[in-house]
Amino acid sequence: MRLFIKQQVFSLKDRFTVKDENEADRYTVEGEFLTFAKKLRVYDQQNKEVLYIEQKLWKLLPEFDLFIGDEKVATIKKEWALFKKNYTIHGQDWDIEGSVMAHDYVIKSQGRVIADINKEWISWGDSYEITIHEEKNLIILLGTVIVIDCVISASRGHNS
Repeated sequence: MRLFIKQQVFSLKDRFTVKDENEADRYTVEGEFLTFAKKLRVYDQQNKEVLYIEQKLWKLLPEFDLFIGDEKVATIKKEWALFKKNYTIHGQDWDIEGSVMAHDYVIKSQGRVIADINKEWISWGDSYEITIHEEKNLIILLGTVIVIDCVISASRGHNS
């Protein structure tokens, strides 16, 4: 399955749509306005919340929890690193390989690629293609990509 994220360029709060390969809306992501920590909610097309993402406060490096319903399903942490992976994913047996800063990376589970993430550089705003190889992890993988984008955008001084 392939999904595409196109962020809105001029928005006071985070809001963007995730589309499928047929350009149909699959999910809507909305951030809460005027909060200390970043809080994002992912909704399906029936406007049902399928994922909640919350940044942990008072951490030296960014750290986010992902929730499906009331259950915490993963914690994504940015790590200090020069020549190794930059993020750890707790709660899932996943690793990230490739260039996260260039938006060209894969997420692996036990050595198998379960998602490919590639940025489209010539576009209005940030656009990403996410190829999901294991649909059972679709929502958590989508949340992981969203968190990484939030961290990269914040480090560049953007509000997305």
